[in-house]
Amino acid sequence: MHRRDFLMAAMAFCVALAPIAPACAQTYPTRPVRLIVGFSAGGPTDITARLIAQWLSERFGRQFVVENRPGAGSNIGTEAVVNALPDGYTLLLVGATNAINATLYEKLNFNLIRDIAPVSGIIRVPLIMEVHPSVPVRTVPEFIAYAKANPGKINLGSGGNGTTTHVAGELFKLMAAVDIVHVPYRGGAPMLIDLLGGQVQVTFDPLPSAIEYVRSGKLRALAVTTATRAKVLPDLPTVADVLPGYEASTWYGVGAPRNTPSEIIAKLNIEINAALADPKMKAQLADLGGTILAGSPADFGKLIAEETEKWGKVVKFSSAKPD
Repeated sequence: MHRRDFLMAAMAFCVALAPIAPACAQTYPTRPVRLIVGFSAGGPTDITARLIAQWLSERFGRQFVVENRPGAGSNIGTEAVVNALPDGYTLLLVGATNAINATLYEKLNFNLIRDIAPVSGIIRVPLIMEVHPSVPVRTVPEFIAYAKANPGKINLGSGGNGTTTHVAGELFKLMAAVDIVHVPYRGGAPMLIDLLGGQVQVTFDPLPSAIEYVRSGKLRALAVTTATRAKVLPDLPTVADVLPGYEASTWYGVGAPRNTPSEIIAKLNIEINAALADPKMKAQLADLGGTILAGSPADFGKLIAEETEKWGKVVKFSSAKPD
């Protein structure tokens, strides 16, 4: 009897030390799951999160609830996920901003690559290099020549220091060896107002917010920033056609706290990839101007690492500091 009691107690102790066993992963999820977004509701990050959350809710039969935690350039939301239990019930909508912040902020309480386990990519969205119509150029080579003939006289508008729109412009400055002046705004909307008014002359703006101004002729598009052309603007060349190796984009995916069981990550990855293969979901994501980022957790982890390294170099080059 004593031996049996000892064995039962030992088994109970082991269970207490390992509450997230593979058996639990098989039944996951058994309650609502939070998907944390580090920005306010309504933007492309939030829209992407809600599309995926709705799909996962329907597939798993449990609610995947989007929770907006804006602040500190998305770092508040990221830290909340880093500190959450690694049980699959708190997830993060990871984006290019996270990769930039890894170098932009000197004293973060977490390390993105170490503390967030990649689950799956979702979408990559191009930026459009666009100018006010008063700028006498129609191509990237013409812009480079004009900028070199007018050093320090062209203003580059962005949505703020360290934003994707900022570092995309800094990467262009670095690779094209041009002297243009960065003018940060508190968000993309006020920047666009001044671009339309001619107070700034050029920007690298996410395709969804730029495309209607381009189509109406209020702004002139020179190129897209992704390695390949955008399907919605097939005649628009890429910056890389002129500056080989140039690539800048906004991208999104899902991450989880470090040490989340691999079985749970695998289940989520399978369902997210199923979403990305669904015609209706593909159409909805295409409306955001992006291309699908399907793949394994390792594929998404590789993207995060590559983007963190790339933007780290650009942030250091530009001496950018957070607003």
